Amino acid sequence: MLRENLKISDSKNKEKNKQSNSQWSVFSLAMELGFLIAIPLVVLAMLGKFLDNKLETSPWLFLAGICISILITTYLVYKKTISVFDNQ
Repeated sequence: MLRENLKISDSKNKEKNKQSNSQWSVFSLAMELGFLIAIPLVVLAMLGKFLDNKLETSPWLFLAGICISILITTYLVYKKTISVFDNQ
């Protein structure tokens, strides 16, 4: 009787841990995707703005930085998405 109760309790704990790990992995993935999108955009936009001010080509290098960051972000999110689906 005691062993059966321990087995039931153990299986409930494993289920809770699995659910908790799943929630953290979703949160982690969301944070990682946020950084994958934000960092290239901010860095390349700031670089483009800096170069526009130096070379007096406003707003072309700024816009080019944003376009390049969109391409880089698309590639990085694609790679991350493929790796997530391969692990499942």
